[in-house]
Amino acid sequence: MEPEPAQLSLQELIRRLRERLARPLPGPSAQWEMAPPYRRALLAQLNEEPAQARAAAVLILLYPNGSELAFPLTLRTLYVAYHKGQVSLPGGACEPGESPVEAALRETEEELGPLGEAVEILGSLTPLFVPPSGFIVHPVVGYLPRRPTFRPAPMEVAEVLEATLSWLLDSRHQDEEEREVYGARWRIPVFRLENHVIWGATAMILAEFRAVAREVLASTERRA
Repeated sequence: MEPEPAQLSLQELIRRLRERLARPLPGPSAQWEMAPPYRRALLAQLNEEPAQARAAAVLILLYPNGSELAFPLTLRTLYVAYHKGQVSLPGGACEPGESPVEAALRETEEELGPLGEAVEILGSLTPLFVPPSGFIVHPVVGYLPRRPTFRPAPMEVAEVLEATLSWLLDSRHQDEEEREVYGARWRIPVFRLENHVIWGATAMILAEFRAVAREVLASTERRA
């Protein structure tokens, strides 16, 4: 049976997540659990991750929703440059001289509107190279003590989706889906959130965050 986030107070859970993110991360071993099967071939064609890949950043923005921790995902419009119509974490390309944390916060507010207060940065996950767009994405994890009021940018965000940590930890929401990509049909690992499908880089990032959260909650069970 998987541990439940409610076993800890939200404040204690946030503290332990911050501590865990400061230590060595699960990295690719966790990311690959949700990797599309054609990813290895793409990386081999590119000789792994190109050194000139452009930096981008996304934000896993945690906040309380009742007794749970929640975070927003966005359904991208058909007007954006990359990953049209897909579900993603808020974020985007880093501007010159901008750190991943600065980019993640700026892009999140551009997509979802002002957050109303300063985000507490808990740490970062393992950077992930995304071959279709050529970006290396730096996932940042932050926390707000109150649920923000989202005002999505209509040209970028078709819908704001709200996920919870308990949803992410529930293995019943992990599935596979057949898709045609690069002229072939593949069985691709996905997360299902209501009637939406999350796959690719976003699913890989969430898989590593899930591994971190599972470690935190498992250590809580051992202490009990």
